[in-house]
Amino acid sequence: MLAAIGILFQNPDHQIIFPTVHEELAFGLRQQGVNAADAAAQVRAHLEQEGRSDWHDRLVHTLSHGQKQWLCLQAILLMAPRTILLDEPFAALDLPTRLRLARQLGRLKQRLITITHDPIHAESVDRVIWIDRGLVAADGPPALILPQFHAAMAELGALDADPDPSA
Repeated sequence: MLAAIGILFQNPDHQIIFPTVHEELAFGLRQQGVNAADAAAQVRAHLEQEGRSDWHDRLVHTLSHGQKQWLCLQAILLMAPRTILLDEPFAALDLPTRLRLARQLGRLKQRLITITHDPIHAESVDRVIWIDRGLVAADGPPALILPQFHAAMAELGALDADPDPSA
């Protein structure tokens, strides 16, 4: 399953389990059956390719939120899944970090599925599936779906109270 789908959590602290960068990056490879020496070599090569060789022995708790998000994405990329599920990948990131992450995601060959509440992150995708209260409210290209979404959100935002308190 690790070769099929990788998941990038909204909060990297909920995803990271090892104290050092190299241990975190090697974990998925080891789960895929790569031996320790080969996993270590792949991690070193990947960090060098990314211009972050000096991160190899860094303690994860010393990284910023954005750096941790980058680390989690790299751990996924090392496992080379065909699809990556992104759960609010830009949450709590500053603008420069969002731009860097968006640029990196845009270069990926994998199929990306993004879960987001922020329609700005859906403007450049191929397909938007708008889910409201557990049901598909609309499905189609962003140019068709996002105006409907904005209109519905403006209508909800104009109300003084939630029209469905059970939601």
